Amino acid sequence: MASVTSVSALQASIAQAERQVQTDQTRVSQDANRLEQSRQQLTKDKQTLSDTQRESDQASAPPTKTAPAQNLSNALNNAIEKPSRAQQVLPADLAAPPKPQINAQGETIGKLINVVA
Repeated sequence: MASVTSVSALQASIAQAERQVQTDQTRVSQDANRLEQSRQQLTKDKQTLSDTQRESDQASAPPTKTAPAQNLSNALNNAIEKPSRAQQVLPADLAAPPKPQINAQGETIGKLINVVA
């Protein structure tokens, strides 16, 4: 038959083992949470890396074919209207000689500038 001391020692050992199991279960749970967070961060980092690589590839890719400069220049020259010197006429308000401005005291303001040079 087991003695009281040995029963008490067994009960203390069982209580100690149960506490250790609870502590270990808590650690396992915390480790599982950290592992899940690490996996989520890894997924985000992989996506960021993929985006960065794609942007880098696009930046280093040869440019798409553009219109040659000569063709563009010809198109602009053809599109711009170029009237002859005789056809170029100033609007009537610019062609008339400027009128002097007079202030409230009847004095002429400013100087007349000869625009017909």
